[in-house]
Amino acid sequence: MKTSKILCSLLLLIAMLYSCQQAGKAPKVEKKDIGIQLYSVRDDIKKDFSGTVKALGDMGFTTVEAAGYKDGMFYGMTPEKYKEAIEAAGMKVLSSHTAKLLNSTNPDSVNWNEVWNWWDQCIAAHKAAGMKYIIVSWMPTDLKTLAQVQMYCDYYNKIGEKCKAQGLRFGYHNHDFEFVKIEDKMMFDYMIEHTNPDLVTFQMDAFMVDEAGYSPVDYIEKYPGRFELFHIKDLREIGQSGMIGYDAIFRNIERSGVKHIIAEVEGYSPGLTPLESVKLSLDYLLTAPFVKESYDTESI
Repeated sequence: MKTSKILCSLLLLIAMLYSCQQAGKAPKVEKKDIGIQLYSVRDDIKKDFSGTVKALGDMGFTTVEAAGYKDGMFYGMTPEKYKEAIEAAGMKVLSSHTAKLLNSTNPDSVNWNEVWNWWDQCIAAHKAAGMKYIIVSWMPTDLKTLAQVQMYCDYYNKIGEKCKAQGLRFGYHNHDFEFVKIEDKMMFDYMIEHTNPDLVTFQMDAFMVDEAGYSPVDYIEKYPGRFELFHIKDLREIGQSGMIGYDAIFRNIERSGVKHIIAEVEGYSPGLTPLESVKLSLDYLLTAPFVKESYDTESI
């Protein structure tokens, strides 16, 4: 009997010690479908593209958004070579930021032949690189009338039509300058309401919406289904500033129509390298209980 009690006590002690040991460990990092905007490591990729993207793949990123398209090339590589480099790093090509501003706010003064020739080459290059999305990352910040905004809405609808014909999805990425009233109408709202959802989606930069003084959750509620991609960003490393209510955003994010989460880090805390900063940002998203494993209903 005594032997049995001693054995039970020893087993209980071992169980308690193991439990304490486990409690002291860092939270388990799960595999999640999270992309990376390469602007986050803009200086590193100039020095060593292959080594940098390999480091990102090793961290656990699954997809990549480019920010280096020019004249049919990505970071100086052909579309095929770019795709090969990303896949060699264990990730998949998802999207790309680019822009083609019009030379006038008067449609009759625009050289449309030059514009559409540019887009035909751009779309062909993105398709060859295996992209799913082309995202316009900039537009004029000084539009004064709704007629001028409408001109860009028509422009985006046409680009979206061209992309759709080639099996790609077109979208627009907001900053904070779109959150101004033009003729008593919020510019960003007008853009959402005057682009065709079948042709144009939006990539919400939640940090920039907040910076403009508005709620990302309110925009999700107001325009459900219009935001297929999300840029998750912070002042520096994601989740470090306490400025953004990520838990509230992610509790409501599926109503937005989201399919892909993309991390972007534009600034780094003192003493951190870009890759260290990006790693902290990814770890935050991987361990955050409110971030799902994937938001894509299709295989990636």
